[in-house]
Amino acid sequence: MGDLYDVDVLEWSEHQARLLRQHAAGEGGNEAPDWANIIEEIESVGQSQVDAVESWWFQAFLHDLKAEAWPLARDVPAWRGDARGFRAQAKRKYRPSMRQKLDVPGIYADALSALPDTMDGQPPLPVPAVCPVTLDELVSAQG
Repeated sequence: MGDLYDVDVLEWSEHQARLLRQHAAGEGGNEAPDWANIIEEIESVGQSQVDAVESWWFQAFLHDLKAEAWPLARDVPAWRGDARGFRAQAKRKYRPSMRQKLDVPGIYADALSALPDTMDGQPPLPVPAVCPVTLDELVSAQG
C-alpha cells in the first residue's frame, strides 16, 4: 500500500480512510493501515496551516514594504488594501498553538529580501531593516 501512496495519493487516502473506519468500528481486517504515511500526513496538515499563515504575513509585509518604499507609486492604495487582506486571512487562520513555529522577524526578513531593487526606475526609500511588529501585535491588530 506504500507504493499506492507514491502513485495515487487520492486513492491511497480513500483506502486508508476505509481501513481507519473499519478499525474504529472494531471490525477486523487482513490489511493494516499505512501508519507511517498516515502519521506523516496528519503532521503535514498542521504544518500546512502554519505555512499558510506565514505566507499571508509574508505577502502583507511585502506589500506594506512596497508602499513604504515607493509612497508616490500609483499602486500604493492597492498594495495597502492587499496587505490588509493578507493580514486578515493570517489572523483568521492563526491559532495559539502556532506561536512557537512562527518566526515573524524571519518572515519580515524574507519579505525585505523580496523587495524589488527599483520600481518604475526609482530606487526604494529606506524601510525598517528590522521587523517593526511582534506576533502579538499582528494577531491583535485591527486591519
